[in-house]
Amino acid sequence: MKTTSLRTCVTPAGCFRYGIHRPHFAVTNLRHGDYLACLGQDEDGLPIDNRRNFPPATVQEAEADWIYEIANPFPFRGATFICRSWAEAKCDHPERIALPAQPQVSMHSVIDSWLGPGLDLEQRAARFAELPAPVRLALASHSTDPEDLVILATQCCRLTLDPASGRPSGLRYRRTASRLEPEISDHTLFEVLVNNPHLPNHYKEAMVLKPGVQGGSEIVGEWRQHESHIFEYLRRNSYIPWGHYAANMANDAIRYQVNELAPADMAGLRHLYYQRTFCRLADELGLALPGQRRCLASEELEALRLAILDTMAVLDPATLPFSSTLWGWNYGFDCAANGYRLHASHQMIHQQFSMVPETIPSADSTPFHPYSCGDLIHDTVTRYHAETGSSFFSDYLAAIRTNTRMDEKSDLEAGLIVHEDDSIILFVPKAQVSQWELQMMPLKPIGNILEADADARRSLDTGILTALRLLTALGARMVTSIEFPKRLGAHTDQRLLYSFLPKLPFAPGAFSEAQLRFICGHYPEDFARACRGKLSVYS
Repeated sequence: MKTTSLRTCVTPAGCFRYGIHRPHFAVTNLRHGDYLACLGQDEDGLPIDNRRNFPPATVQEAEADWIYEIANPFPFRGATFICRSWAEAKCDHPERIALPAQPQVSMHSVIDSWLGPGLDLEQRAARFAELPAPVRLALASHSTDPEDLVILATQCCRLTLDPASGRPSGLRYRRTASRLEPEISDHTLFEVLVNNPHLPNHYKEAMVLKPGVQGGSEIVGEWRQHESHIFEYLRRNSYIPWGHYAANMANDAIRYQVNELAPADMAGLRHLYYQRTFCRLADELGLALPGQRRCLASEELEALRLAILDTMAVLDPATLPFSSTLWGWNYGFDCAANGYRLHASHQMIHQQFSMVPETIPSADSTPFHPYSCGDLIHDTVTRYHAETGSSFFSDYLAAIRTNTRMDEKSDLEAGLIVHEDDSIILFVPKAQVSQWELQMMPLKPIGNILEADADARRSLDTGILTALRLLTALGARMVTSIEFPKRLGAHTDQRLLYSFLPKLPFAPGAFSEAQLRFICGHYPEDFARACRGKLSVYS
């Protein structure tokens, strides 16, 4: 059997390869002094000292904890290290792989317990104004009491009120020399507050959801189906070159949490991504669009996709101005009490997408190939085939299907697949780059959304929604989802890959992650069991 010099856990035998660290070592003691001190007392009143921290001679470690090292299937994503003792604690209890639900928090209740329930709204507001800024910020993020949040809203911005109902109808604006801007006195508090799902909806709409309240980004697309309504915003001056688009739930279809997101919502979010991509490609190729000032029907979208493929079949893909898709979803928002943003930048469920050019000029006037994360998978696939003569994704899929446990416990489940249909599989990668990472890929050699027919696209949409539902059912509140696409027209067996990366409170990025060394406290098989255990919640 041929092998590869790539650092990957996938082998041409269709199985996973990994290493096992069994550490044993001696450490020369180079300490000069002994600094003995009493640390406290035990339950019987006997002193506890720190004598064990000051060994007299060489330290001998006969058998430290085993560590499993699994190279990521894709070398550019580093390696995962699983501590055996941590993982063993969860083998028989996959239900322990979960986060607790958000507790109920109410400053109003605390004030009542301190001062009695007789305070009027003005007196309560005065107490809130006296709170230190970090406490107010923590309340804006974590309070589940709408009354708390309403008081904070009135203290961080100026609102206009509807004369009839007295409800907020918008923001007060002031004119400056260069622009018109809302009167917001505490921007950080404002931003954290409007991301709290417990803020009443009429405050959300007035403060941040009504089209235009956040600036002049044009709405260039729309999806409406029953109770689902989504706007497509154009971000002209974007951190993504050539601009990008954001499919945002509309102000009359408020969705802050995944459990509020219906399948029709996900279909709409993704439809706008497919529609924009196919329409841009049609423009590049000189193809007529089925219509303007309306959302294309699914049948029209599929016909347009096929027309694009027919036209591209006789073209050199390198002549396409834009040759790769870019899609991502930052779900969830949080901010520490010191103002340190922990995740995402925008309230409401939304997804972002764009396209990446094939080439651009460089400083020395030679062609420059812009970065697309899918190109890194292309490099892996082509090198793997060159060195082994085998198809990387066929071998990867075979390894997933024939997976065995690292702890060799044959009485426990070994499956990595969480959800599967005729088109896609949603699975736990053998080497996770976040403790709860999930991945999804097509079962057929589909490398990008242009190669995915209507049925495959529906499966992708369902798989994305399933992944986010499972992760949030386990307690995840912040998840980054990304797409790794193949360049349009490229002739390799590269498959479309999605990665779902939760941000967990006990696993922030640190020096290990900066080195692409990802530390994991469970076996991937046990996380897959935990996910499958949540499938019934949505069945």
